[in-house]
Formats: sequence, structure tokens, C-alpha cells
Amino acid sequence: MRRSRPSFVTFAASVICAVLAILPVIGISVLALPVSSFGMMTLAWALMAAGVVFPRL
Repeated sequence: MRRSRPSFVTFAASVICAVLAILPVIGISVLALPVSSFGMMTLAWALMAAGVVFPRL
């Protein structure tokens, strides 16, 4: 199976999700997020994995 690097938009969205997930862990409360840090980090990982597996995502 051939893998490719994700597009910049997919990479940026994944990094933003990961940063938003880490903020409550370091003490910065983000009240607008209706999901847990674990759910947000899982979303970031899944987005990055999808960007690697599907080349035009």
C-alpha cells in the first residue's frame, strides 16, 4: 500500500485539533469545546491518518 504525505490543509487542521486538546491539560480552560481532550486528540489522529492513507484528502 502506497502512502503519501497529507495536504497542508489536512495537516494544519490536525495540528489545530491537537493543540486544542492539549490546552486543558496544561491549565488553559477552553469552555467552547463540547468534547473531551481524548476525543479531540483522537479526532486529530484520525484526520492525520486519513490524510496519509487517502492522497487527495
